[in-house]
Amino acid sequence: MTKLSVNINKIATLRNARGGQIPDVLKAAIAIQEFGAHGITIHPRPDERHIRYRDATELRSVVHTEFNIEGNPIPEFIDLVLKVKPEQVTLVPDAVDAITSNAGWDTIKHRDFLTEIVTEFKRNGIRTSIFMDPVPSLIAGAAETGTDRIELYTESYAVEFEKGNKKGVIPYVEASKKALELGLGINAGHDLSLDNLHFFVKEVPGVEEVSIGHALISEALYFGLQNVVSMYLQKLK
Repeated sequence: MTKLSVNINKIATLRNARGGQIPDVLKAAIAIQEFGAHGITIHPRPDERHIRYRDATELRSVVHTEFNIEGNPIPEFIDLVLKVKPEQVTLVPDAVDAITSNAGWDTIKHRDFLTEIVTEFKRNGIRTSIFMDPVPSLIAGAAETGTDRIELYTESYAVEFEKGNKKGVIPYVEASKKALELGLGINAGHDLSLDNLHFFVKEVPGVEEVSIGHALISEALYFGLQNVVSMYLQKLK
């Protein structure tokens, strides 16, 4: 079964909009795990507009499943990850002013940089994943960095699926086959939802984990957080 890691950034966004500690991201993380999710994901950004660096430190004490921290490996992010020591770090090349992640790494252009970062995290016992577009040549480049996994950037799949074009999954099938051939683990995330998730994991081989935040938290407004986590787990069976 593909594992579900819930990104709680949007819970922090709601908290920050009002100030104070409501909703409480620690309580949310505890509840999400109790509801059956396999992990918690956060993506702190330098302006701390949703998850704050302090949140990452505090969450470490309550995340007993898998803790995944995503982000651009700027020095402050690297220091945070080495301090918190999550089970997994996902390297994402987002710009400082990006609203959300919008591209994967060019692993050929940035191979040396990524190799250095991956080596440092793995030296500290942290599994590494690189956020990737579904391009076989770039996945081959990722393998050369020594990373443990890749995370497939699934926005284009979600857009095509919404249009009724199920062929949008084909690049992801080919990318996953390449990753498996090279011995890489496969994660996926971005715009996956209750509507498109089951088809994706059914068609794409070897997906070990999906990281879902915006859709899941939004759907929880309609159906309740516990119900939605359960609904996602059903989609992954």
